[in-house]
Amino acid sequence: MENPKFLKQKYGNLHKSPEVQSAAERTEKRTGESVSENPEVRIQNYLNRFNEILNRTDKEDRQQGIEALKKVLTKELVIKAENVPYRAFELEQDIAEQWGRGRPAITEKFKQEKIKQIQEDQKESLHTWIDYLTSPDAMYPDWAKYWAFRSMAQMGGYSKKDKKFGTRKKDTVHAFPTLNAGCLADTIGHIQQHVEIAGLSEDDPQRIDKEHALMEELGHNEETRTLLTTENFAKIYTHYLEQFGGLTWENLENIKGYWKKYEHKSDPQELVDSLKGYPLEWCTRNISTARTHLEGGDFYVYYSQNNDGEAVVPRLAMRMRGTNTIAEVRGIEKDQNIDQYIQPVLDEKLSEFGSEGERYLKKSEDMKRMTDITQRYRTGQALTSDDLRFLYEIDGNIQGFGYKADPRIKEILDGRNMKEDLGVLFNCRPDQIAITQEEALSGDCVYYRGDLDLSNLTSAEGLTLPQSIGGYLYLSNLTSAEGLTLPQSIGGYLELRGLTSAEGLTLPQSIEGGLFLNGLTSADKEMLRQKYPQYVDKIK
Repeated sequence: MENPKFLKQKYGNLHKSPEVQSAAERTEKRTGESVSENPEVRIQNYLNRFNEILNRTDKEDRQQGIEALKKVLTKELVIKAENVPYRAFELEQDIAEQWGRGRPAITEKFKQEKIKQIQEDQKESLHTWIDYLTSPDAMYPDWAKYWAFRSMAQMGGYSKKDKKFGTRKKDTVHAFPTLNAGCLADTIGHIQQHVEIAGLSEDDPQRIDKEHALMEELGHNEETRTLLTTENFAKIYTHYLEQFGGLTWENLENIKGYWKKYEHKSDPQELVDSLKGYPLEWCTRNISTARTHLEGGDFYVYYSQNNDGEAVVPRLAMRMRGTNTIAEVRGIEKDQNIDQYIQPVLDEKLSEFGSEGERYLKKSEDMKRMTDITQRYRTGQALTSDDLRFLYEIDGNIQGFGYKADPRIKEILDGRNMKEDLGVLFNCRPDQIAITQEEALSGDCVYYRGDLDLSNLTSAEGLTLPQSIGGYLYLSNLTSAEGLTLPQSIGGYLELRGLTSAEGLTLPQSIEGGLFLNGLTSADKEMLRQKYPQYVDKIK
């Protein structure tokens, strides 16, 4: 699982980089012991930092660490406004003209809108990779995750003509590469085999056998033969993406079939073979990942009938932790969500697991409601206020079985006017609904749906916050609550870790996420727990 040697050979001076040095300093400060100057030891210490975040037992603490990581990587990797090339604005002109909308002038407003779109596209695609690689689904060694993420972050746009990704530069406007979890699993499985083969001597019979097996998997031609020895993530990932592209599903309305249980610690080959030939994003289709999953517990797959009546089409996967704890459920839709037909099969299976299955019923109910709303939307029926509260996640997040939000949410909301919808729901004017941070701080905002990052503020003087925030609120550098009026409700975390006193602090009526008050004394925290008993378990 640990292989800092690969990263040292691949990236040369990684052990001297600022991020590795910073990790060493944090370790020395925490433990009181210096980290060895050995390059591999320093690299592994750096990787251990990520592992520490992902293995935090406190769910809120873990999520906060991931959010902090996102902020750092977004700032570092998403294109800066000043680096967006003028050609990007001209291309937007060309597109508008080709669609018959005329050729708009490149005004300052035009440029700012285009820059925002480019940055948001990059941010969303970057966060997709971070969300997946930090999820329990990505059961890969830390060194392989680092190699994959660092390589992905250097990939630019894809050329269909050349069948390859370009190199990302500071002025690259393309979003980061599309994440396909199945193809990523194949890619990491490939590099693990490559590393294993490279560690054997040239005349070792095992090396010859393993090279032959890998060649059989890749195909006997000159193009794929070069992949045998490469450590180029982009080339390997592109190869598996191209293989993935031509596959389709059939007869999904037929949900007749059966569940098959793959026993804990059993041979993964049968499981992997049963998934071949289907356009699955499941990382389990890779032999190495499947083995890891089975080492952790039982694994169930539901196979439905194909057009010939054979129950061989994989539709649902349920990974267990041990034999009784459900670790995750995955489907065949984009981002491993559940398809609209198979829900009854899943509900029946969940009922077999008692209280453990009940944990997943909220997800199941949300997905059934999404299916109902989607069907009504696609047939032109009007949506109710309750439907809209659900879709805009006013009262809580929509929970699905994929590792990203159900794509049907975006499908429906993209065709609606969010300000008008939310204005009705919050009984206010549409202009009192904020969709940007600037609007949220205008002084007349009732609701802001996103995250509000005000971590640079050191004083609340002159600050007027929305009455309600749908996402997180970061006020981490405030040292005093003087003049601070918080929203009535916050849909995510409230971070006030810089406060040194609880004097004058009035908390919101509702906070869905954690409440970080790390700078307060134990006495202050206890006083707040007594004053706000609903937050006893949230105050950190």
